[in-house]
Amino acid sequence: MRNKNTWLVIIILLIAFSLWVDFSKYIKIPNPLNDSQYLVDRNIDIQLGLDLRGGLQALLEADVPADSPVAAEDMQNAKNILQNRANALGVSEVLMQTAGDRRIVAEFPGVTNPEEVVTALKQTALLEFVDMGTTPAAVGTTVKTDFGVANSPATTETGEIIYHTVMAGTGLKTAAVGRSSAGEYLISFELKPDATIVFSEYTTSHQQQYLAIVLDKQVVSTPVIQNPITDGSGQISGNFTQDTAQTLAVQLRSGALPIPIKVVESRTVGPTLGEESLRKSILAGIIGLSVTILFMGLYYRLPGVIADLALICYAIFSLMLFKMIPVVLTLPGIAGFILSVGMAVDANVLIFERLKEELRSGRNLRQAIDLAWSRAWPSIRDSNTSTLITCLILFFLGNTFGASIVKGFSVTLALGVFLSLFTAIIVTRTFLHTVLDGIKLADHPRWFGL
Repeated sequence: MRNKNTWLVIIILLIAFSLWVDFSKYIKIPNPLNDSQYLVDRNIDIQLGLDLRGGLQALLEADVPADSPVAAEDMQNAKNILQNRANALGVSEVLMQTAGDRRIVAEFPGVTNPEEVVTALKQTALLEFVDMGTTPAAVGTTVKTDFGVANSPATTETGEIIYHTVMAGTGLKTAAVGRSSAGEYLISFELKPDATIVFSEYTTSHQQQYLAIVLDKQVVSTPVIQNPITDGSGQISGNFTQDTAQTLAVQLRSGALPIPIKVVESRTVGPTLGEESLRKSILAGIIGLSVTILFMGLYYRLPGVIADLALICYAIFSLMLFKMIPVVLTLPGIAGFILSVGMAVDANVLIFERLKEELRSGRNLRQAIDLAWSRAWPSIRDSNTSTLITCLILFFLGNTFGASIVKGFSVTLALGVFLSLFTAIIVTRTFLHTVLDGIKLADHPRWFGL
């Protein structure tokens, strides 16, 4: 094998880096081009999925008639907005996937207040600035507006008033929680450039009139326009607590849902069940890896021991990738990893069987190692390619139908296959040449199971 020493140095450096990552929870990698910045500066602790950590799983559905079509774009936008809201609320490692043409599967690992999270997520948060002239509706009143209704008259045939919406919440650039001089919670907002122009023109021509702030058709406050507001900033006041103000600010920043959402089903996974599942999964992984290492050492002797070293490297590299990407580990994901251990050993088995054949035919060790690898490679390549194709199909199906369990399995299995190829092609082969090139086969035939 050419450049054996170069590959050995690379492998040793990779092992050192992987061990550093594996035993760290937070890492900082400096940027060599800028001393004040970091290439990586984040928490790399292992991320556990819902089934291992506990939390909330909810099935959300478009709240529209069954015979009404729902645009795929609207569902995708709704999913993105819901995920942004969840992240802004401080719920970490949220997983949301569209399922079919009108449903979203949402998972919230570690959530302790599932009702509040779901309530905050499903609200449409439609903000309107409504013209109420000189006679405002009372705070808390539900009103009708002409927003989204083309050529709507000011009144209906029954005489019910329909108020005019000057501007909707889509004109907001940002919204944040603040406090007034009296200590009351309020929401400060800034408008986008085009909305600033509309707001400026309206407040200039409607001074001393009421401009109500309406959220989801309910009046929140009814301030009087004292002076023209031309700088594109303002405040929303009301009977807010810190939590309600924060929730509203998150909803306004994320934008209104394009379609109403309802909760079809929700379930809570207890942390005790998750801890027990994690403990058993780790135990199963340790047993599987130990049995594999024992088998390789006993059956293939010295090459098997070298393969065991490569297998340990494989496990170290895998954990490093899971933490750096990061991969959210679930029970099926761990199962995919354990299965990939078998895939990694399978490549070594093919190589070692070919190695025995070459040694029996009279080749020296250096020749036998290279020939064994080159002749075993087509089988290794084809078997792993078929597995990767299967992983791709499983990932596509899991993504299409919102089956996170299937996606987790396919991701960890695919990563394991790529790593097993690396360990078989590079690591095992490099270790074999490093250890065996200087050994005389005739002196130690039993070391190779001959």
